[in-house]
Amino acid sequence: MSKVKQPPHHDDASEAPETPLKRPSVPPPMWQRPPGVAPGTWQYVHQRTIADHYDAFVEDTPLCRVDAQVLAEVLPGIDSPGNEIVLDLGCGTGRAALPLAQRGYDVVGIDLSHSMLEVLVQKSASQPTLGSIFPLHANLVQLDSLADNTADHAVCLFATMGMIQGRPNRQQVLRHVARIVRPGGSLTIHVHNRWAALQEASGYRSLISSWWKSVTPHRWQRSRNGTAGYEFGDATYGYRGLKDMFMHRFSRRELTHDLAATGWDIDRCMRLSIDGTTVLSDRSVAGGFIFVARAK
Repeated sequence: MSKVKQPPHHDDASEAPETPLKRPSVPPPMWQRPPGVAPGTWQYVHQRTIADHYDAFVEDTPLCRVDAQVLAEVLPGIDSPGNEIVLDLGCGTGRAALPLAQRGYDVVGIDLSHSMLEVLVQKSASQPTLGSIFPLHANLVQLDSLADNTADHAVCLFATMGMIQGRPNRQQVLRHVARIVRPGGSLTIHVHNRWAALQEASGYRSLISSWWKSVTPHRWQRSRNGTAGYEFGDATYGYRGLKDMFMHRFSRRELTHDLAATGWDIDRCMRLSIDGTTVLSDRSVAGGFIFVARAK
């Protein structure tokens, strides 16, 4: 059996309510939400049904197969299980954490959704792994409790970084991880490409709208979406019963700059196809990027 601790915050997984939420919880005002958490993200992490059905929802997503292949290449396993620690940032139900633990890594699975961590605990209890999994209920922007140089690697997959609202908040996550990961340790991170919108219906219009909102007065932004500001690449969309799910799409230059500014040297950047099925070798428009960087 895998070695796993219960989430260190809130109730035991066995005490989770049997009846899932039927409606998303109403998000609190901005000043009461954790930094970087948009209204739609707040609803996402508090919606029990999303966690319960997450694995089935993403099962046939091509991107999941591609990033799993990349991760197996970057972190193929270790000879002495338990000797290396990997941070899984936005671990969800363990899609990356479990394979990493099976390859011998100890994994600290960090997520703001306690329901996701409960599912991770349940899955871990029935799947044998060489390494241990340690669920941690936390906001990625607020990792001050984790000590310097205590992890060997980190992963942040499936556009988790784009779910964090505000560039200063995203940069703070990268700074925390650069501080926690030992020098030379890797960070594997996936983001969506802003310019992939040009391949979508009404994509040009959505890009113009996003840019316009990013340059309009701050007061207008706050009055319309209840947030501290709007950035080029921000978008809200309907997702599994949530009408305002937040996602920031990056340009390659943006993430390259943010990694360099927060303590990372970039090893490589892989460009993914629009449909997420493969790593591109040509110059066609990318649907997203997977960066592999090293802590300075």
